[in-house]
Amino acid sequence: MEQLLHHLRNLGFTEIESKIMVDLAEHGPAGGYEVAKRLGASRSNVYAAMQRLERQGALERMSGEPVRYRSLKPEELTRMISGRVEASLAYVEKSLPRSSGTAAPFLSIEGDQAVLDALVRELGRAEREIVVDVWREEAALLREPLAEAEARGVKVLWACDGPEQSLSRTLAWPGWRGLEERKRGGRKFSFVVDREWCMLGMRGGEFETGAVITEHPVMAELLLHHFTQEMVLFQLEQDMGDTLESRYGRNFGYIQSEYVTPEGLADPYGEEDERENDPDFFRKSAPETGAFEEAAPGLEAEAESGVSAEAGLEPVSEPASEPASEPASKGTDSGS
Repeated sequence: MEQLLHHLRNLGFTEIESKIMVDLAEHGPAGGYEVAKRLGASRSNVYAAMQRLERQGALERMSGEPVRYRSLKPEELTRMISGRVEASLAYVEKSLPRSSGTAAPFLSIEGDQAVLDALVRELGRAEREIVVDVWREEAALLREPLAEAEARGVKVLWACDGPEQSLSRTLAWPGWRGLEERKRGGRKFSFVVDREWCMLGMRGGEFETGAVITEHPVMAELLLHHFTQEMVLFQLEQDMGDTLESRYGRNFGYIQSEYVTPEGLADPYGEEDERENDPDFFRKSAPETGAFEEAAPGLEAEAESGVSAEAGLEPVSEPASEPASEPASKGTDSGS
């Protein structure tokens, strides 16, 4: 009963109006005195509410005396409410002033539910593409709306971090107060919908869930560039993981420590940098000479024939040489 009253109030009926409608639907036609007695409400309030409901078309007044009212059938009531709401929504959409500004604002929202509601609403409007960069905890919350988007034909691109990756490459810039402050911040997430609408935020940790929403092109460009870099690095690690780690350290730690860490040698991941104790480290990391010698014949053969055996490419024919006095012209007609 309470849930039914709650939804009737959501549709614009007052508390007493909702109770009258439910009472008449349950007990059948009745006058104001009977309804007021069953509800334990003031007769004057019940009479006034019944008259309002009659004017709105939510109750029918029966002929005869004393005055009695009856409720509409459920399907008739919902059809009446639906038509009224749709008419109001159409008018609001047509008449509400639209912003004439050209600058895309940055909207800040806070709170877990507020962020999730805004995100789900926009995912439901996606038409072409959704680019997602989240942790697994947030991915689990959004699995259903993203699956619905895919079912509509929207392309969904994922980048998903997990606990085993810790903070991954994001610790390259640890913050002046050390890594512990950075780790307290929670899990970052970002979404780009149709390469325009963007959400960037953080959830978990010691801070309240918060996000920034914008359609400013610079944000879309930055987030898409970041996703592209992650995509390329992921593929390189899949294809050349051991080689990259031995040459550049875990998560490219040697490169990061060279440019980011103030000391220039400390590993941002807490590992000792081998270069500090061994200046010949990079030289030793290079493949042995024998490896190059073994590959040399094949490489020379490829160079002579113009064929890459590994890639299976066709030989590239040499372009015909032109007289020095008549340089080739690109994209033009030399006509007489």
